[in-house]
Amino acid sequence: MKRFFLFLSLLVISLSTVAQIKQVATWSLDASQKEVKTGDEVELIFKVSVKEDWYIYSSDIDEDLGPIVTNVAFDNNGSFEAIGPLVPVNPKSKYDNIWGGDVTYFAPEGEFRQRIKVLSNNLKVIGELEYQTCTDIDGQCIPGYKDFEIDFIKVIGGEEQASAPAVSEDFSNLLEPEGGESLWGFFIAAFLFGLAALLTPCVFPMIPMTVAFFTNSSQSRSQAKAKAVTYGLSIIAIYILIGLVFTSFFGVGLANDLATGAVANIIFFLVFVIFAISFFGYFEINIPTGFVNRMDKKAEKGGFLGVFFMAFTLVLVSFSCTGPIVGTVLIQSFQGDVLKPVVGMLGFSSAFAIPFTIFAFFPGMLKDLPKSGGWLNSVKVVLGFIELALGFKFLSVADQAYHWGILDREIYIAIWFVIAILLGLYLLGVIKFPHDDKERKMKPLALITAVASIAFAVYLFQGFNSAPLNALAGYLPPDKTTDFSFQETLGLKEPSPAKLVKPDGFKGDVKYADFLELPHDLKGFFDYDQAISFARQVNKPIFIDFTGHGCVNCRKMEQYVWSNDQVLKRLENDFVVVALYVDDKTALPENEWYTSSFDGKVKKTIGKRNFAFQIDEFNGNAQPYYVLLDTNEQPLVAPKSYDPSVSNFLEFLDEALDEFGKRTSDLRASKQ
Repeated sequence: MKRFFLFLSLLVISLSTVAQIKQVATWSLDASQKEVKTGDEVELIFKVSVKEDWYIYSSDIDEDLGPIVTNVAFDNNGSFEAIGPLVPVNPKSKYDNIWGGDVTYFAPEGEFRQRIKVLSNNLKVIGELEYQTCTDIDGQCIPGYKDFEIDFIKVIGGEEQASAPAVSEDFSNLLEPEGGESLWGFFIAAFLFGLAALLTPCVFPMIPMTVAFFTNSSQSRSQAKAKAVTYGLSIIAIYILIGLVFTSFFGVGLANDLATGAVANIIFFLVFVIFAISFFGYFEINIPTGFVNRMDKKAEKGGFLGVFFMAFTLVLVSFSCTGPIVGTVLIQSFQGDVLKPVVGMLGFSSAFAIPFTIFAFFPGMLKDLPKSGGWLNSVKVVLGFIELALGFKFLSVADQAYHWGILDREIYIAIWFVIAILLGLYLLGVIKFPHDDKERKMKPLALITAVASIAFAVYLFQGFNSAPLNALAGYLPPDKTTDFSFQETLGLKEPSPAKLVKPDGFKGDVKYADFLELPHDLKGFFDYDQAISFARQVNKPIFIDFTGHGCVNCRKMEQYVWSNDQVLKRLENDFVVVALYVDDKTALPENEWYTSSFDGKVKKTIGKRNFAFQIDEFNGNAQPYYVLLDTNEQPLVAPKSYDPSVSNFLEFLDEALDEFGKRTSDLRASKQ
C-alpha cells in the first residue's frame, strides 16, 4: 500500500522542479534473440541510464517497504505470455533511511530482463515501464513512465500456441476493508442478524418440519449425519449465492457513487420503511406460492438432492421474515467493497444454518424447545422498530451529500428519540400491533428491553443540548451548525454563530466552506491546491483527510480520536488540514473538471474528483484515509486508515512532524 501512497506525492511535484529534470532516465530496448519460432521463449532486455547523482530503484524490493519499484505492464493481446517477474541484473544495495530498510537500485546504468513465450506469428509486444528515480542531493524523487513497443523480433515459423488468458490489472488493494475490523466486524454483525432471524415467527415453526424430514429410521447414522451437514451447507450456499448475485452488479466506483446517491439512498430508505411495516404485521413479503410448492415437491424426492431442495424450501418459506433482514445485511454492505455482500451472507447464513443442522443431527431436541406464539411476534415487531431507525441513516447520507438540509442533527435525533420511546411503550404493552396476542403478558426480558429502550431515549435527549453522543458516532449527522435547533426555536439559547474555518493568515475565501465543515472547530481547507499553497506559505506539513458524508468510520475517528486534546492540539497548531470529501455531489465549474487515469472519465463533482484523485494517486478507495505530506508534496510517513487508537494516531502525527523537522533542517543546511 505504501507504494501507491507515494504515487500521489511524486506525481504532483512542483512544475518548475519537474521541468528541470525531464531526462533523468533514458531507456533502450533489446532482446536475447531477434529471430524466434512460436513456442520459443525469449528475454526482453530493458537498459537504463540515469543522470549523475541520481539512481533508479530496482524491481526486487518489497513493495510494502515504500518506494515505487521498477515494473513492466504489458498490453495483453494474446501473441505472447510473460513468464515470471521482471528480473534485475546485478543491482546495487544500500540501507535507505527514508524507508527504514535495505533497497536495491541502479546508478548510473542498469539492466532488467523479462522472459516471454511467443504464442503467435503476429508477435506484438507493447507495454509500459513504471519506475522511480531519486537523488540524495536534496531528497527529491520522481516517478517515471516509459511506453514501449518491441517490433524488431521476427517470428519465422512454428505452431500457433493457445492464447494466454488475459490477465486484468491487479486492483485487489482497492478492496481493502475500512480498517482491520471491517470484514470481521461485519461478519459478526451479520451473524447476529442471522441469530435474530431464528426468532421470527415464520422461521421458528420450520424447526419441526426439519426434524420431521430428518427422522428416518431407514437410513444409517452416518447417512443421517452426512445429510444433516449437507443441509446446513446448502443453506449457507444459497445465501452466499444471493450475495454473489448482489456483488456481480456493483463495482468499486459504481458502488461508492450509488451508496451516496440520492436515488439509491431514497430507495433504501423506502425499502427499510416497507420492511418495518411488514414486521409490524400490516402485510407480509412472500415468495409466490407456486414457486415454493414446486421446490417443496423436489424436496420430497429424498437423497442429497432432496436435502438441498429442503434447504431451498426453508429459505423460501422463511423469506417473509428473513427477507427484510437479508435486505438489511446487503444494503449495509453496499459501501464499495465487493467482498462485503458475500461475507455478510456467510455470517448471516452460518448463524441461520447452525441450529437447523443441529436439529437435523439430533431430532429429539425438538421437545425441549418453547412453543411458538406471541413472544415470536414481539421479536418481529422489535426488529421492525430497528429497521425503521436504520432507514433514516440512508436518507441522512443523501441529505448530507446533496446539502438538502432536511435531516439536521437535532431532527435526526428527535426521530430516533421518538422511535425509542415507541419501542419502550410497545414492550410495556401500551401499544399493540395487528398480530399481537390480545392478552399479551409482560415478560422479564421484555421489561428489561423496554427499560433499555427508554434509557436509550434519555441518552438521545442529551443531544438536544449539544452533547456529542459519542456512542453513536458515525450513525448521527455530524455535529455542526444546523438550520434547525429545538433550543433556539424555543428561545432557550441564542442562535449559534457560523463556524469559521479560515486559517489565520490566509488571504481570500476558503473554497466550499459555505457547505462543508471540519470537526471540533478546526480551521483548514476543502481544496487540495489551496491547502498546499498555504502549507508552503506557513512552512507546515499538510494533513489530508479523505472523508465522506456517509462514512461511519470517519465520524468515529473524529469523535473518538480527533477529540483527544493532544491530537486536536497538533492538528490545530502543527498541520495544515484539508478535508477532501469523496461523496459530495456539488457540481464543479468546467475549468475544475478532473479526468481520472483510473477509468479515463471526466469527473464533474467535488466528490467524484476527490474520489478519483484518491484512487489515481493513492490507489485506495477506503475512507477515512490520512495522508501527511511535506511542502514539496513528498510523503512524510506511510498513510493511515481507520484506527481508533489515540496513541497510534499520536505516534502517526509525531513521526511525521519529526521527519518534517529533519527535512527542513537538511534543506536549510544544503542552502548554506
